[in-house]
Amino acid sequence: MDRTQGQVDPAEPSSGPARVVTLTAGDFTLTVNPVDGSEIEPLRPGAERARSRRRDAAGRAARDTAARPPVLPGAPASARLTAAREEERERLVRLLSHGRSVRLTGPSGSGRSGLLDAVAADCAGVAPDGVVRLSGYGQQQPGELLHALYAAVYEAPDERPVRPDREELLARVREIGAVVLLDDLEMGGAALDELLRATPECAYLLAATPDTKAPSDASHLEEVFLGGLGRAESIEFLEAGVGRALTEEETAWAGDLRFASEGLPLRFVQAAALLRQRDELNGTRGGDEDEEPGVFEERPRDAAYVPLPTLAEGAAPAELLASRVSESARAVLRIACALGGELPHHAHLPALVGDTHADAAVAELLGCGLLTPVGTRYRLASGVARQLEEVGYGDPAAEEARTAARHYAWWTGHASVTPERIAAEADAVLAALAGADVVAAVLLARTAAPAFAASLHWEAWERVLRSGAEAARKAGEVAEQAYFHHELGVLALCEGRLDRARAELEASIGLKGALADKRGTVAGRRALALVTDREAAGAAAVSPPLRLAPPVGGAVAVAAPVGAPLAAPGPLAATVPVAATGPTGPTVPVALAAPVGPRASEAVTAVVSARRDAPANLAEVFAEPFPMSLKPSPAPALAPPVARPVAGSRKRTVLLAAAGALTVAALGTVVALAVGSGEEETPAGPGPKVSSTTPDVPAAGTDTAGEPGGNDSAGDPAGSGAGSGADAGAVTEAEPGAATPGEGAVAPTPGVSRGPGAKPSGGGTPSRKPPVVPPKTSPVASPPTTSTSPKPSSSPSASVTPTPTPTPTTSASASTVTGTGTGT
Repeated sequence: MDRTQGQVDPAEPSSGPARVVTLTAGDFTLTVNPVDGSEIEPLRPGAERARSRRRDAAGRAARDTAARPPVLPGAPASARLTAAREEERERLVRLLSHGRSVRLTGPSGSGRSGLLDAVAADCAGVAPDGVVRLSGYGQQQPGELLHALYAAVYEAPDERPVRPDREELLARVREIGAVVLLDDLEMGGAALDELLRATPECAYLLAATPDTKAPSDASHLEEVFLGGLGRAESIEFLEAGVGRALTEEETAWAGDLRFASEGLPLRFVQAAALLRQRDELNGTRGGDEDEEPGVFEERPRDAAYVPLPTLAEGAAPAELLASRVSESARAVLRIACALGGELPHHAHLPALVGDTHADAAVAELLGCGLLTPVGTRYRLASGVARQLEEVGYGDPAAEEARTAARHYAWWTGHASVTPERIAAEADAVLAALAGADVVAAVLLARTAAPAFAASLHWEAWERVLRSGAEAARKAGEVAEQAYFHHELGVLALCEGRLDRARAELEASIGLKGALADKRGTVAGRRALALVTDREAAGAAAVSPPLRLAPPVGGAVAVAAPVGAPLAAPGPLAATVPVAATGPTGPTVPVALAAPVGPRASEAVTAVVSARRDAPANLAEVFAEPFPMSLKPSPAPALAPPVARPVAGSRKRTVLLAAAGALTVAALGTVVALAVGSGEEETPAGPGPKVSSTTPDVPAAGTDTAGEPGGNDSAGDPAGSGAGSGADAGAVTEAEPGAATPGEGAVAPTPGVSRGPGAKPSGGGTPSRKPPVVPPKTSPVASPPTTSTSPKPSSSPSASVTPTPTPTPTTSASASTVTGTGTGT
């Protein structure tokens, strides 16, 4: 079997293995394998991509024939336009000849398709690429229409079908110059604008219904509206369909029908069929009155006169017309109702109906006005499906859909059927797939999907894959479900939808892993690797490159280390030199400044050269505005080792200043406490007594030469005495046992109060009780105090008072302090 075109080898049976087609899809080579799933790989380096060529005159003629509905057996139906439609035809041809695009708007049954056929014949030689007929039925996005236009103008090479990617597609369709007749348009707005912008050299004739979304104001389309026929025109049209002149009764009936149907030509086509059927029924009775009817004749022996249809029957004539057609035609109508109005190709009807002459039923139904052409096929006319379903034609829909699905599953899987023929039957296949049971749906989707892929009809390919995946899930067919997910992932990868491709391929790999399908898992992982490569390439392409620009107005803002000072805001901010530091120490200094010139949104990254005259550390930065001495220090060297000594000397200076401040504070506290104790010893007026809980110790006026009146040093945590009783409270010069400021001084504990005669030094707190041993010198008299403390102990503790002792001020003079503490 030929792997490219899918031809049947004579040695193989008629229903041999399915075809394997290799095609080019953008930058990928796609091998459609119906057995194991499609395989995708990038084009080999150096391989020339196949390029489609334009069709010649013969190719355009063959293309136009293939774009029209098939020719039915029997006498062709005559198509004739009225005088009103002739005027609209001339107007449309004139607009299209001047390159204007037109939107032809009319209700269903207004004769839009017949008018397009007449216009196509007049515009055959207007454009270089001729006339292109497209069908917009079921098309909501312009992508598939652009691919259809590309396939109509360009012919694929013989060796391999080609489906271009979006960039190449837009580039090729921009060169097309043709008159495009787009029937049954279903999109508008932005989608229609995209279609028109992609093909600026094409003139469009867009046929749509009034309920279709309107185009935007930027489309600049001419509007032509199709209305109903007038009274004279409707009678003329009806007489042409019947083939004779109307009687007065029929003329009056035609006038009422025009009023009820708003003059739609489709209603008069159906009315003409009703009159023809009536003539046949009444003519057989009147023509052969003396002859006896034969045994095999369908004519009844006593035929009654058939009157004119009622006005209701004329407005909705589907039931009456179907009752007067052949049995094969009624079976075809039941199949069409089961398929949602879609009619299979007439070559399939003998197998579906079971009658060898069922293909002639299509011409019969078309002559009755029950069918209408849509693209390359036929379907039930507007309103016919609803009228037939009301009288029971849709009852066997499930059985008819199942029969059609099984028939199409056999037909699409046959090796003698080309993918192009299957693509032409796509709508009927999809309708059968939607109405069939899950088993028949899985079988049909499995055989039809590779054919749609090979025919480049990828919208139908995606729809059949999604329907098949849902049917396989319901039926519990894990292997088929994995196949459909794999194909959906490959399709999404070819179309550039990477997120969807990754999701579908991962689902397929998981299902195939559960089935231990090693070959399928490998194929899925290969496709997933391509997705990863495309994502990486896309991320690199989307990321904006680094843009280097020279500094604007001098220095440009650059990244600075943490803790580095920033320049003051403003357009003329001065440059602050700072050294760029790293993990191993200071490095080459750089310049840091606020951006000058462009705004934040216009700022660019710039490369700034290193400055050789910048300071090396922070100490040098602040040395000039905050000098440590009056004598300016020389500028340090740029070598990194110079930075450490300067920083260390400044640190020691700061520590010494802090120590001095603490010393001054401690000295002030000592002086304040001494002043307070001296003032308390002076006799004062009556006031509240303050009780003390301090232990009894010798008086403060005793001698310190190892006598009992001396200070006890057990309470000094530093182990040094604070002075003698003769100079208690006075600040004298440093002695060997005295505490120096900043070293042995102990700050008073917050919340702990001393007695009235307490000593501010770190020694024990003296008491006012009389001394045990008489002192050598007379002690200073002190007011008696009431003590509640126990006997003296070796470790006296500070007294705790319920009320805080007021802190004396340090405004006392030195003489007062000295006089108070001297007892000799």
